[in-house]
Amino acid sequence: MKKYRAAVIGATGMVGQRFLMLLENHPWFQVTAVAASKSSAGKSYEESVAGRWKMSKPMPEAVAKLIVEDASNIERIAGAVDFAFCAVDLPKDQTLALEEAYARAETPVISCNSAGRMVPDIPMIIPELNPHHAAIIDRQRERLGTKSGFIAVKPNCSIQSYTPALHPLLEFRPEKVFACTYQAVSGAGKTLESWPEMADNVNPLIPGEEEKSALEPLKIWGVITERGIKPAIAPTFGVQCVRVPVTDGHMAAVSVSFAKKPSKEEILERWKTFEPLPQRWNLPSAPKPFLKYFDEPDRPQTRLDRDFENGMGVTIGRLRPDPIFDWRFVSLSHNTLRGAAGGAVLTAELLCREGYIINK
Repeated sequence: MKKYRAAVIGATGMVGQRFLMLLENHPWFQVTAVAASKSSAGKSYEESVAGRWKMSKPMPEAVAKLIVEDASNIERIAGAVDFAFCAVDLPKDQTLALEEAYARAETPVISCNSAGRMVPDIPMIIPELNPHHAAIIDRQRERLGTKSGFIAVKPNCSIQSYTPALHPLLEFRPEKVFACTYQAVSGAGKTLESWPEMADNVNPLIPGEEEKSALEPLKIWGVITERGIKPAIAPTFGVQCVRVPVTDGHMAAVSVSFAKKPSKEEILERWKTFEPLPQRWNLPSAPKPFLKYFDEPDRPQTRLDRDFENGMGVTIGRLRPDPIFDWRFVSLSHNTLRGAAGGAVLTAELLCREGYIINK
């Protein structure tokens, strides 16, 4: 198999670094370009992140000597790769403009950024939940005037701690969901060492997070129409997002009511038997299983369980009756693996498998 050549745009940030770790020795993908801001351009990658490498493992040797490109040098980068991962730190309008410029240069973009998430013809994909939304790419290409270029995005990292647990239960028609998420500092691109204010502290505000977390699941569960993806109208979400002094891992405490209330046995059976498309296709990054329920009353725990299935699985526990809603549970995902770079890599694998990304 000829490997797909990939660029990582925004390669010097935390998510960009995570991309490079995940793509080391990837069976399908090879990083042939790294890009960042003008201040990093022209340096070797190891020089550009000197003193700022945030991963626990050493930098991959294959990328250390790559020269960092200016992310705005679109023609040069597009000519060197088959597709690009994007994790830039720019205002939303600039981010979307940059991603569209790469798409118009016939380079598919798999984005970790929020700028394009609610654009109707940009699919926002959790590969196990809504792989069929890739079909909207054809509509997007018509708008952009491209043959192969497009943008696909992954959703907010926090919703990936609870939306996967709700998805197998859609047949019971969830009507109301309340989720409180306890989010790691890496979600802000920081470490506990670089953010001393978070030591022995909980911050009840993550600006903009609650609004995104209430809307994005509805697009995930939406339907494709002539005008793009139309978000679902139910369930109604109430969300609180809290920053906690944890390195990695977003936990959610969820309460949910249903139009057709399932039994506990029915819920557990749906979680146990859920086998989505990426798992059936044996995609390289697909966790097996995707969901795991713990019978132990004190699990999942962030430090113990965030790395389940190489950080790509979702763990669930404490399913019990709720006195206001019907049922409540706790769920957990790794925010920079499943929730960011890893989810984007799996999305790219899905889109390669379906023929949306090709070797140039």
